[in-house]
Amino acid sequence: MSDVDVHAAGPDEWAAVGGLRWDSLLEFGGEPDDAREVFAARFAEWAAANQGSHTCFVAVSDGEVVGMTWLARTPRVPSARSFDRESGDLQCAYVVPALRGAGIGGRLIDAVLGRAAELGVERVTVHSSPRAVPVYERHGFASDVRMLHTPVSHEDLFTRNER
Repeated sequence: MSDVDVHAAGPDEWAAVGGLRWDSLLEFGGEPDDAREVFAARFAEWAAANQGSHTCFVAVSDGEVVGMTWLARTPRVPSARSFDRESGDLQCAYVVPALRGAGIGGRLIDAVLGRAAELGVERVTVHSSPRAVPVYERHGFASDVRMLHTPVSHEDLFTRNER
């Protein structure tokens, strides 16, 4: 879709991004702790506080945020060849259901990878739903037998957390 603008989100878009994050929880069977508006406002505060490590990219159509994804950066232990090192993780990719299949998700992925390259990030990982794996593969992601992970024991992410 050429009428969709993909760019780094600004503070005026963070509440809308929070609304998409809330929508994604509902879509995948979760039950939100807060009303959408309350969560969106809290989310905007979180985004402001985490600008140093997280960069949000949005897709905007007709003034409405219709997609998002994040580049989360983590410092790595220095090596003798490269002292200042970072890894990245592509997180929370989401496009509103009505616009899926139009290439918006791919443009958001490309925006994250472009920023990672600009910043000298060594690698970007993603934890994907099975449905989205082909999209990530088309944008250069590949399985690697050296990249292992294990879940950490805790309550289900969709259950209410005590504050």
